[in-house]
Amino acid sequence: MSDLEHIRTWFDEHLPELLEQHRVPSAAWAVLKDGEVVEGAHGVLNLATGVTATPESVYQIGSITKLWTSTLVLQLVDEGLVDLDATVRTYLPEFAIADEAAAEAITVRQLLNHTAGFEGDIFTDTGVGDDCVEKYVATLGGTPQLFAPGEQFSYNNAGYCVLGRLVEVVRDTTYDQALREHLIGPLGLRHAAPSVHEAIMHRAAMGHLESGEEGTLEPAPFWSMARSNSPAGSTLTMSARDLVAFARMHLEDGVAPDGTRVLAAGTAERMQAHEVDLPELGLMGSSWGLGFERFDTPDGPIVGHDGSTVGQGAFLRMVPAEGVAIALLTNGGDMISLYHAIVGQVLDSVTDVHLPGLPQPPAEPERIDARRFVGTYSADVFDLTVSQDDDGRIWIEQVPKGLFIEMGGQVERSELVAYRDDMLIPVEPDRGMYMPHAFLGDDGEGNALYLHLGRAVRRAGA
Repeated sequence: MSDLEHIRTWFDEHLPELLEQHRVPSAAWAVLKDGEVVEGAHGVLNLATGVTATPESVYQIGSITKLWTSTLVLQLVDEGLVDLDATVRTYLPEFAIADEAAAEAITVRQLLNHTAGFEGDIFTDTGVGDDCVEKYVATLGGTPQLFAPGEQFSYNNAGYCVLGRLVEVVRDTTYDQALREHLIGPLGLRHAAPSVHEAIMHRAAMGHLESGEEGTLEPAPFWSMARSNSPAGSTLTMSARDLVAFARMHLEDGVAPDGTRVLAAGTAERMQAHEVDLPELGLMGSSWGLGFERFDTPDGPIVGHDGSTVGQGAFLRMVPAEGVAIALLTNGGDMISLYHAIVGQVLDSVTDVHLPGLPQPPAEPERIDARRFVGTYSADVFDLTVSQDDDGRIWIEQVPKGLFIEMGGQVERSELVAYRDDMLIPVEPDRGMYMPHAFLGDDGEGNALYLHLGRAVRRAGA
């Protein structure tokens, strides 16, 4: 029996139990090795309707869309239409944020590798028309600059919307149509939908969120986020097999299965290569490329991306040295723990590269003076306030704003303990994960300037 047949058997035997254990309504999966693919699905796409998942079912891939956006941009680079190190204003003269000097300096590369430095969690809904991305970019004029362009990594959804608009302008088309013409079509994908209107033509998953004190899973209050954020990952929907077909093109030097060249020779490798390091957060990669998240393990790099939308979670992992790709698509519950159990098992079975362990709080955390960390850190979607009580315990309170309120966000208070130098970690998991909190920089008075959670959240008033 081949490695892939062993994988199929393992999924058949274990996926139903794992879904029940982690309270995930359904999952679809696909594994690629040496040009061959196995796939499957189990569970219920929508708890309100009882429609079951099949391998052809489509799920939102969320921020994995950023790999598609970066691929569209690199196609333009291949064609000589865009220079990675040219400023964004070379192609979008109207691009504006609050810091004019930064707006003039930010480059295409800095948008791709998340070092542009402006506030990134901006989810303004500018309608459903074909001009929605253009209108979205026009709303960024008051967006604050958190640090100088190129200074550090801070995950930036808004930056990828700007890249989507760049694609629209240079291609003279809409973002959705660019996906169809330059990726979905050339890759021969049959179950991929850039828009809500196309997704409904397929067997589409519904996201689920926890409700009430019991944490009961219920269908999300709406299906997708705003179309204006589509280049960052608000609408693109597909089957696990189609997501793996996209990964295969990147593993095979930009060539589609039928021989169509989608990227120039060497471009896929450039996209996966190291560009910038991250704080040691554990849940995100250790470094980033031109779109690709990188896990730099002792056994070699794993590359890919995650995606999270309204009650749906998607995971893509690739081992370039071994020609392996894994896609896992889910629609609620403890999706992170399910991902780690499944993708870890697959990697152990068919590669010599192992998934890094998830961060855990220490059994006996050290008591520390947290004065450097105490204060409020503010972003567009939440305020985070760190405090230390008279007993020396450290707390963080999250107050949702904007989109997070619309998605049902509530004020949450949780305890943090010492983790590593200038890092704290929650005592209790959130959706199956313990997210390390890194405190970086100095506000000039000995306090941390940023609370880094994959994105840099700046101290309020500093």
